[in-house]
Amino acid sequence: MKICVFIDYWNFQLTLNERIGEKIGNPEVRIKIAWRDLGPILAKEACKVLACDPNTASYEGCYIYTSFNPSTAEGKKFKNWVITWLDRQPGVNVQLRERKPKALPRCPICHREISHCPHAGCGQPIVATVEKGIDTLVATDLIRLGTTNSYDAAVLASLDADMVPAVEFVQSSGKKVIQAGFPPKGIDLASECWGSFDVLSVSAEIQRP
Repeated sequence: MKICVFIDYWNFQLTLNERIGEKIGNPEVRIKIAWRDLGPILAKEACKVLACDPNTASYEGCYIYTSFNPSTAEGKKFKNWVITWLDRQPGVNVQLRERKPKALPRCPICHREISHCPHAGCGQPIVATVEKGIDTLVATDLIRLGTTNSYDAAVLASLDADMVPAVEFVQSSGKKVIQAGFPPKGIDLASECWGSFDVLSVSAEIQRP
C-alpha cells in the first residue's frame, strides 16, 4: 500500500488552532506543528482506516500547499522559512504562492469602493489579501500522482468541498482517499472520501514540544 499525504497548510493550521483553542478556552492559541513528522503521522493514522499494517505500507511523501503575503515582514519571514527549511525536509514537497490583493468591498447603494474603515474612531485603510490557486494545485497533484500510480491511497488534509470532483475522479480508478479532517467541518468532502479520521485524535503527536 503506497500512501501520499496532501496538506492545505493554512486550512490545516488555522483549523487546528481554532479547534484546540475551543478545547482549552484560548481563542488566540497558535499550535506549533511538527511539520517534518506530520506526513508520516497522518499516513499511519490513515492505515487504521484502511485496515492495513503501517509497518508494511510504503510512505511516499508529503505534499504541502501554502501562500504568503509579500507585502509584510511576517510574510517574508514565512517565505524564507518555507524555502530554507520546510521544503528541504526529507519526503516533503512544498508549493508556495504569493497571496494577491483582495478586491475592496463596495457600497451596495452607490457601488463605490470602500477604501477605509467607516467606523468612528478608526478610518484605517482596508487592506486584505486572498489565497489564489491553492485548491487547484492540490486537486491537480491529487489527480496527476493518482493517474501515474504514485500512490494507492491518499491522505487529504483539507476541508474544502472544491476537492470533491478531484476525489471522485481518482477514486473512480480504484484509488482511495482518506480525509484528515476536523468533524463536523468539511462534511461534504468527508462524505465523498473512502474514509476519514479526526486530526484531534493525533493532536498530541503532531505538536512540537
